Amino acid sequence: MTLAHFPGRDPFRMAAWQAPRAMRGWLTDDRSLTARIRARCGQFSLRVVRQRKGAVLPDELAALGVHRHGEVWQREVLLIADGEPVVFARSLVADSGVPAAWHLLRSLGRRPLAAVLFDDPRVVRSALEAARLDARDPRWHHARQATGGDHGLPPLWARRSVFRRDGSPLLITEIFLPAIRNLAP
Repeated sequence: MTLAHFPGRDPFRMAAWQAPRAMRGWLTDDRSLTARIRARCGQFSLRVVRQRKGAVLPDELAALGVHRHGEVWQREVLLIADGEPVVFARSLVADSGVPAAWHLLRSLGRRPLAAVLFDDPRVVRSALEAARLDARDPRWHHARQATGGDHGLPPLWARRSVFRRDGSPLLITEIFLPAIRNLAP
């Protein structure tokens, strides 16, 4: 069963058990994804694809609890294991200007966000949500562009959750690229 972005429909309503067995652990482990990848590869790196204000999808606004359309601050990165991109991650901050709770996001550079999220006791995480994204979803196209793929990618499994710090939400969507299968589950 494939769910993708349709106007008014949130693709992040799938159950992780619908994913292939090899993907289920990646979709349901609520610990640091960066730490999990680092433990399964020889060399880890992060490449910032873009940081900017921009428009987001209606389901992303709803996940952030924002009820107005407009621009939010976005950070998109590739997580790279042994030279292969394995995850395309998209972080969104609800306010058009980065709120004080998340001000350090602008200065992260090539450092992973995980250290900020998992080392701060003030950060609370929502439950993980899963989706299978395909060419009908703009996030799939963002992942394809970030990897330099001129050709199509297969449908991609993704997960997302909202982190709250001092009441300010930060939505993180992690889209698993085909090379994730090269890492032990």
